Amino acid sequence: MTTTKRAFLHGIRDGMPFILVVFPFAMLFGVVATETGLSTIQTFIFSIAVIAGAAQFAAIQLMADNAPVLIVVATALAVNLRMAMYSASIAPYLRGVPFWKRAAMSYILVDQNYALGLTKFETEPKMSGSERVAYFTGSMTVNMPLWYSGTLVGALVGSRIPPEYALDFAVPITFLALVGPMLKTAAHVMAALTSIVMALLLGFVPYDLGLILAAVAAMIVGAQVELMVKGRAT
Repeated sequence: MTTTKRAFLHGIRDGMPFILVVFPFAMLFGVVATETGLSTIQTFIFSIAVIAGAAQFAAIQLMADNAPVLIVVATALAVNLRMAMYSASIAPYLRGVPFWKRAAMSYILVDQNYALGLTKFETEPKMSGSERVAYFTGSMTVNMPLWYSGTLVGALVGSRIPPEYALDFAVPITFLALVGPMLKTAAHVMAALTSIVMALLLGFVPYDLGLILAAVAAMIVGAQVELMVKGRAT
């Protein structure tokens, strides 16, 4: 077995635990989107075109509140701004990888495989570019089809899903599982605490824009704490 194929299979293996949350997360989006007024085909295409759960939920909620189109688009882009930061952090590990491969990887870049990929690349620095691409792709090989199919099932079944199934558990559990292990420094912890406090304080801001303001404040605090720590170290 080639090292590239082995890396691909390891990616599939490491991504398997996320099956427990990806499918119900996608089903929940399908339910919410159709209840908001989108057709089944519109909901399905939405997931294929965007493949970004948090941004999709933010956009759907604003659409349900009849928010202006500009607010909907700006909020979705702001929520997905973290993808730009994800890209910047893993870009150094993909030097020499052809542009078309990196472009394809950007489509399947989500919170889960970013966390898996970054951890893998940091702990195994001797991996080749092709092995990193294979691992990254493998981690989404199962989860991406589940996101599509879960959205479709949720859109088709809709309100017939019993409320006791509590599909909405998938959203907080997914992000807690991702964020928790990544709080490695004082800057990370302070940024997380700032986002929590500010989100609660700004809950009154219309169109959920308080979440965006909380995210901005968290990034500022995190950056300042990191600068302070580096200053003391020197």
